[in-house]
Amino acid sequence: MAAPMTWTRLVFSGYTPAFCWGLTRITYRFLRTHERRRGSAVLLLAPLLAEADSAPLASSYRPQGFTGAEGLHSRFHWMADHVPAFRVPGGCIRILHSPDEFYQAMKARIKTAKSRVVMASLYLGTGPLEQDLVDCMEEALERSQEDHAPDLKVSFLLDYTRGSRGKHNSRTMLMSLLQRFPEQMRVSLYHTPDLRGLLRLLVPERFNETIGVQHIKAYIFDNSLIISGANLSDSYFTNRQDRYVLLEDCGEVADFFAELVGAVGDVSLQLQPDNSVHMMEGMVHPYKGNRADFSASAQRRIQEVVNTARVRQSMLEAECSEIPDSDGTVPNDTWIFPLVQMKPLGIHLDEQVTKRLLTEAGGDSVVYLTSGYFNLTHTYMQLVLGAAADYRILMASPEVNGFFGAKGVAGAIPEAYVHLARQFYNKVCQLGQQSRVLLHEYHRPDWTFHAKGLWYYVGGRDSPCLTLIGSPNFGYRSVHRDLEAQIAIVTENEELQMQLQQEQEMLYQSSTQVSNSTFNQPDRRVKLWVKLVTPLIKNFF
Repeated sequence: MAAPMTWTRLVFSGYTPAFCWGLTRITYRFLRTHERRRGSAVLLLAPLLAEADSAPLASSYRPQGFTGAEGLHSRFHWMADHVPAFRVPGGCIRILHSPDEFYQAMKARIKTAKSRVVMASLYLGTGPLEQDLVDCMEEALERSQEDHAPDLKVSFLLDYTRGSRGKHNSRTMLMSLLQRFPEQMRVSLYHTPDLRGLLRLLVPERFNETIGVQHIKAYIFDNSLIISGANLSDSYFTNRQDRYVLLEDCGEVADFFAELVGAVGDVSLQLQPDNSVHMMEGMVHPYKGNRADFSASAQRRIQEVVNTARVRQSMLEAECSEIPDSDGTVPNDTWIFPLVQMKPLGIHLDEQVTKRLLTEAGGDSVVYLTSGYFNLTHTYMQLVLGAAADYRILMASPEVNGFFGAKGVAGAIPEAYVHLARQFYNKVCQLGQQSRVLLHEYHRPDWTFHAKGLWYYVGGRDSPCLTLIGSPNFGYRSVHRDLEAQIAIVTENEELQMQLQQEQEMLYQSSTQVSNSTFNQPDRRVKLWVKLVTPLIKNFF
């Protein structure tokens, strides 16, 4: 059963941010020592047929010059009107560059975890590398039991359909941990409410994952966390290029994501030691219960998490601003804005922020945008084509697409992405914007490409001051179907900016620029039936 709501969270969720602001200022000294609850509030869902893209947010803001960390923050402070703003030292953030570095970072932190390990992913693979990861958790849990009151808790949030695929799957990989450590281990399997009734009975395995999945990738180890687009599977540990950011000793950010993941887990199916599943007491079932009730319950919980954190961080920022450092400088030179997207619940924070960033990217800006599956929503496409900023868009070439060489219909998906890319490129050319919007294809023998996000350069600077990194792909599924989360990092820390620049350059160095001749190559030919089917299925991949 979910833990009871604290009185502070009840107050925060029931009144406006303005009211909460005044109240939290009065009670600040008490709240500072009051224990924060970990695991309340929720994300979720996705519609089978989602509504059309809404219009971009109206805004009177215009880019302006800035100097120093406070000037940079003032340019992007509007994000704090939508989501929590966590101020951290830029020196606590490290960009990881390779699958192996990502894998080794997780293993090392699992081995030393004392209080919590929280793993949110689409699925956990079944190979030897994944088993090694599970073994690390088993060893950490065994060590924790040497104490009379073991404190370490391990929690997994995976997608039900992807995690249940095949006889040997994510569920069976974690069964031994559930059986050995029932009081310390939790496995939650999110099931989209849109896969129900006849649809659930008729749509076969694999294809049922197109309806909607749990797509968040957040990995928490005590007060440190990794935000990524990478899943827990062998290719993501070896030769599938993604992006990964490690936040060390950022307790408040780790708490937020632990609460977020725990909340989604609360409305998910709970895996039992005998491999059965059931819902927590009092929770609406995602496909047996009333869909509207399920969605409404989930919305209340996720808004509780976001609103409480947003008000709390606003109060903390105001308090800190009244106590300057002795040398007059502000050491916390970086801001973390967590962005969550669950459109069917009316929660579209990531979409709001992304639209505004694209809308307000002025002529002094260069945006490097990447997606392993380039399939921009109509709104995002219009914003890119109508912007003043320069765009450098990186996408997967057919041979590094994750579906390249797949059997059956899935094998034609790379062709569909070629078709979508050509349509976008033709629009760029028709508008005469070839010098402003450039397309690049990622190439790397024996590798696949799964990176997504953007790097934002302003004012002619050599390094980016902002990045988006996490699970969204800027496509229809990310906006309308799946559970997504990423973070916006805004930084004036020169070392962190350099890390981001190196990350961006490393990825783009393995690419070639797209031109008309690219689509005339033999391996870019798209079958007629793929062209005809793509408009009908592009919202499902």
